[in-house]
Amino acid sequence: MPQGDHIDRHIKEYGRPLDYENRKRKREAREVHNHSKKAQKTIGHKGKRNAKKNYAEKAQMKRTLAMHEESTSRRKADDNVQEGAVPAYLLDRENTTRAKILSNTIKQKRKEKAGKWDVPLPKVRPVAEDEMFKVVRTGKRKTKQWKRMVTKATFVGPGFTRKPPKYERFIRPTGLRFTKAHVTHPELKCTFNLEIIGVKKNPNGPMYTSLGVITRGSIIEVNVSELGLVTPAGKVVWGKYAQVTNNPENDGCINAVLLV
Repeated sequence: MPQGDHIDRHIKEYGRPLDYENRKRKREAREVHNHSKKAQKTIGHKGKRNAKKNYAEKAQMKRTLAMHEESTSRRKADDNVQEGAVPAYLLDRENTTRAKILSNTIKQKRKEKAGKWDVPLPKVRPVAEDEMFKVVRTGKRKTKQWKRMVTKATFVGPGFTRKPPKYERFIRPTGLRFTKAHVTHPELKCTFNLEIIGVKKNPNGPMYTSLGVITRGSIIEVNVSELGLVTPAGKVVWGKYAQVTNNPENDGCINAVLLV
């Protein structure tokens, strides 16, 4: 018979000690102070692990509280009596607060963060590493082959500075660097020449995304401030995502469709 069963059996037959509840209450009250002391005194790797665990617990608790608060946020905006009679078919319609707008905005941001968009090109041809990079031989006798030259269009940002040639592993040629893209708005049916802010996602892998390589199907962020787009809350949209629909290295320009 397992040890736990003996304990349960003993409790059923003889009950618990008379001061059990009181001792349990005091133990639980002391636990908070012990937890705090442990968090303050633990250092090094163990301290980091402890802090990470505490942070996760706190974040989970905040998330739970926020969920409970959000469920009560949908309410009547105004209880004042309006002038004039309201038709019967409008009686069940209530003016809600901005909770709906905020909820939609948060959902949209979560979608964008997760990289889930309704994109024009859901499937694209994967680009092999041999096609993406060209091996550059270096050194006095051309024996070193650790450098790679990117053969596709890239974006490097306005404040980009090349590393010294000795330490530069990935070479991005100046002729293949792009700062602007021809972006088509699917609803307006108009094309605009917009500045690129950054490369959000390259379908071939995170390494190409970090290098700023732009291939067919890549998601780029463009500056749409001149289009005058606004959010449901009335704020001006500054950056928006677009998907590249052509092969920039062949055409010499980037064509993209705005994700709306």
